[in-house]
Amino acid sequence: MKVITIHRGADDAPALEGCDEDSGIVRKVDLPLARREFLKGSGILMGTLATGSVVAGLAPSNVWALELKTLTTAEGEAIMAMGRVLYPHAKLPDAVYALLSKALDGKAAGDAAAAKSLREGIAQLDQKAGGSFAKAGGAKKLEVVKSLEGTPFFGMVRGQCITALYDNDMAFAVFGYPGSAWEKGGYITRGFQDLKWLPNPPAEASPPPYMG
Repeated sequence: MKVITIHRGADDAPALEGCDEDSGIVRKVDLPLARREFLKGSGILMGTLATGSVVAGLAPSNVWALELKTLTTAEGEAIMAMGRVLYPHAKLPDAVYALLSKALDGKAAGDAAAAKSLREGIAQLDQKAGGSFAKAGGAKKLEVVKSLEGTPFFGMVRGQCITALYDNDMAFAVFGYPGSAWEKGGYITRGFQDLKWLPNPPAEASPPPYMG
């Protein structure tokens, strides 16, 4: 079975191997396929992409795997679950929330204080959940996360969510963001007026673009 390994490409942006560069949405394809036995980190996060989903249609396989170098698999899963509580998006696959764990795992690898804070925070999540936070019910997860609001651990995870969850091509595909238009001439002729949920503006508010 082939496994999609999620990592950060040369420009430090998460990428999926096999995404269609011509789609205008997902562009990064510099990612090798890897077998499970080559993933030898401290922890491994794995999952599947829902058949028929936007991301599944762009990936070469519906199975994904992500290697952690410092956090364990259980710790990574707890961070993923906390990310869903903080920024819940039913349409975002677990593979996107795994990028949050990967980003914090990288921070922990280079900062002993951050690693200690993460591990202590995750231990609190599990303790307050009465076992495994990742396996707790939705209401319990929300209660536990709210109880940690204001702690350094809470702030670290929430702060990392902004870039980890939204600045990646999988999220772009799910939310319909086509990426940077600068290289393609800007947005005036590439979707600037394609909003379906607003009335068309008056003609004088939208003069035709200067085509030179």
